[in-house]
Amino acid sequence: MQAGPNELRLPDFIIGGAPKCATSSLHFILAQHEEIGIPDPELHFFDADDPVTHPDFFRIDRRRLVAPDNDATDGPLFRRYSEHFRPFQDARFIGEDSTTYLMSEVAAARIKRMLPDAKLVFMLRDPVARAWSQYWHLVRSGRAAVSFERALSAHPAIVLGSTYARSLSRYFELFGRDRVKVALFEDLTGDTRSTVDSVTDFIGAQRFGAGLIDTWFNRTAYPLVPNMELLLNRVRRHLVKGRYRRHLGGSGGRLGMLADRAVQSLVPTTTRAPRMAESTRAYLTRHLSQRNLGLSKLLDRDLSEVWKGFTG
Repeated sequence: MQAGPNELRLPDFIIGGAPKCATSSLHFILAQHEEIGIPDPELHFFDADDPVTHPDFFRIDRRRLVAPDNDATDGPLFRRYSEHFRPFQDARFIGEDSTTYLMSEVAAARIKRMLPDAKLVFMLRDPVARAWSQYWHLVRSGRAAVSFERALSAHPAIVLGSTYARSLSRYFELFGRDRVKVALFEDLTGDTRSTVDSVTDFIGAQRFGAGLIDTWFNRTAYPLVPNMELLLNRVRRHLVKGRYRRHLGGSGGRLGMLADRAVQSLVPTTTRAPRMAESTRAYLTRHLSQRNLGLSKLLDRDLSEVWKGFTG
C-alpha cells in the first residue's frame, strides 16, 4: 500500500469484522505467514469516533463531550495508528484487524478515502449465534449488566453486529466485489485449510505449506453463575471504561483496571454455554433474517443451508 504522510506503508488488506466470527483466529493464522505483517491488537482507527461501535472511547468532562478525532492525517490518533505498521514495512503484505468496521456507518467511506486500493476481508456467522456470543463477551468484559433480552435494546451493537446485508452492500459499492472477500465462521471452523487458502489467494500471498497452519480459536468463557456476574458488572462497567480509552493512547484508568481484575477473579467460569430462551431464539431468527433480507442473493449462496432457520 502507498506510504502515508509520515512515509510509513499502510495496510494492503483489512479484516473488518464481524465480531465473534473467528476473526481473531483468522488473524492468528495470517500472522504466521512469512509474507504477511499484521499488528497484534485490533486498531479501530476508522470508526474510533462512532458512538455505536465504540461507546467506551467517549467520556464526559464537566458536561463537555470528549470524543476521538480521527479525521486529520497529521493528528495524534492517525500517528498512533500508522506506528503500528512500522515493524512490518518490509513485509510483502501488511494487514490490520478491526472487527467493528463492518457494522460502522462511517468506516467504509473513510477506508476508501485513505486506502483506496485496500482489500477487505469479512467473516460472517449465524447471526443469532453471533449475537449470543457477543452478549457473553460483553458480560465477561464487564460492560453488560443486564439479561440478554434487555441487552438487545441496551447494547445496540449486539443487533447491528449481526446485520450484515446493508453493511456488505456498502463495501461492495465502494470497493467493488473484486476487493471484498466474505467467508463464514462455519467454513473456517469446519474446513480451516480450504478457507485460509481462499483468503491468502484473495490477498495475493502464497498458500501455506502442508501442515504449517497453527490454529487457535478464541473460545468464549461463560460465568458459572450468570446472575452473580451481572450483579458484579453494575460496579465493573464503571471500572473498565479506562481500559478502552487507553487503546487510543489516553492516560488513566490503570487503578480501575486493577480493581476490575480483582472483581472479575471472584467469578468462576465454565466452557459450557448457557441456553438461550427458545422464545428469544425464535424472535431473533425471524428478526435477523429480516434485517439481512437479500444476503443469500448478495453472496450467491443459500445461507439457509448453513444457518438454521435463516431466510434472508
